[in-house]
Amino acid sequence: MVNLMRNENMKIYRRVRTWILIGLMAAFVLFVNIMSWHFDGKEAQGEGWRAELIKEKEHRSENLKKPDLDEESRTYNMQRIAVIDYHLEHNIRTTDGTMWDGVNGSAGLVLVITVFTIIIAGDSLAGEFSSGTIKLLLIRPASRVKILVSKYISLLLFGMLLLLILFVLSVTVNGILYGFGYMDLPLIDVTVEGIIIEKNMVLNLWKTYVFNTVSTVMYVTMAFMISSAFRSSTMAIGFSIGALFAGNILLEVLHRFDWSKFLLFANTDLTQHLTGHPFQEGMTLSFSIGVLAVYFLVFNLISWIMFTRRDVAA
Repeated sequence: MVNLMRNENMKIYRRVRTWILIGLMAAFVLFVNIMSWHFDGKEAQGEGWRAELIKEKEHRSENLKKPDLDEESRTYNMQRIAVIDYHLEHNIRTTDGTMWDGVNGSAGLVLVITVFTIIIAGDSLAGEFSSGTIKLLLIRPASRVKILVSKYISLLLFGMLLLLILFVLSVTVNGILYGFGYMDLPLIDVTVEGIIIEKNMVLNLWKTYVFNTVSTVMYVTMAFMISSAFRSSTMAIGFSIGALFAGNILLEVLHRFDWSKFLLFANTDLTQHLTGHPFQEGMTLSFSIGVLAVYFLVFNLISWIMFTRRDVAA
C-alpha cells in the first residue's frame, strides 16, 4: 500500500498542472489578504475600535426602535449589542485591525482548495483510462481495492497540503501586515441562549478550517466516484464544480421543504453549527455528520463497485 501511495503521489506532483495549482493557491492567499489589508485592515489598526463599537451600538439601538423589524433581526441586533457591551466593559478589542481578522477571513479560501482538488480527483482514474496506463497499473500484484484506496488517500493528502499552505501563508502574511500582537486575544461570541462566552481564538480558527475542509472531502469524493463510474475527467470535474456552486442556489429554492435538510448541500457547511444558524431548525452537528457519513459511504461504495466489478482491460 505504501508503494502504491508513493507511486500515486509521484503521478500527482510530477505534473506541471499540479504545481500551477499550488502556485495559484499561494497567489490567491497573498492577493486576497494584501487587498483586504490595503482597503480595510490598515484603517482599522490602532485604538479606534472602541469608537467603532460605540457607533455600531447606536446604529443597532436605532434598528430596535423600528416597529416593523422581524423577530430574527431583533434577536440578532440585541445579541450584537450584548457582545459590544462585553467588549467595552472588559476592554477586549475586536479582531478588526489585527492579524486574526485576516486569518479568519482566509478560511473562505477553502473553496479554492475544493475546486483545485476536484480538478486533480476528476482526472485521477479517468486519466488512467484515457491514456491507457490503467493496464500497467492493473498488472501489479496489488488488488484493485488497494489501488483505489491509494489513489483516494493521495487526493486527500493533496487537499491537506493546500490547506497547510493556506494556513501557514495566511498567518505569515497577516502577521507581517498587521504585526504579531494580540496573540492571546479571545473571540467574544454569544450562544443560542444569549450567553456571552470567550472562545480560544486559535482553537475556534482550527474548528472553522476543519469544518470547511469537510466540504472539500465530500466534493472530492463525489468527483472521484464520477471519475470511476464514467471514466470521464471532464464529466467528473464539470459536474462536481457545478454542484459545488449550484448547491446554495438549489437550497434557496428548496428551503421551504422539510426534506431538503437531508440534501448533501444542506450539510456540507458545518460552520453553520458554529454560528448557531443551521439551514433548518432542528438540524444539529451530529445530524449533519450522520447525513454526510451516509453520502460518504454511498459515494465510496459506488466507486468501489464500478472500479472492481467492471471490465477495465479494454
